[in-house]
Amino acid sequence: MSTMRSGLRSACALLRRPVDGTAGKPLALNKRRFASSAHDDEYETAKWEKITYLGIATCTILSIYHLSSGHEHPPEPPAYPYLHIRNKEFPWGPDGLFEVKKHDH
Repeated sequence: MSTMRSGLRSACALLRRPVDGTAGKPLALNKRRFASSAHDDEYETAKWEKITYLGIATCTILSIYHLSSGHEHPPEPPAYPYLHIRNKEFPWGPDGLFEVKKHDH
């Protein structure tokens, strides 16, 4: 059975080979054709490169404008006494961990 398959493959390969002596080259019928050419690819690449640079410039300008314009800050929350309840001292003492507070004693 495998000998028969091998023989059929060889016969098919001989039938597909061109007669004009261009062995090793693919037939024009088997050649895959694409819709675009190299010129179209270069044009599309250049077009999208320009669009990308324009988009980068636009986003940069808009972000600079947005960040440089004035904005209002939210009002300070009321100083509720329950927000700063300390039931025990911090392990590092009443001063901050990295700063020393001046005491009015």
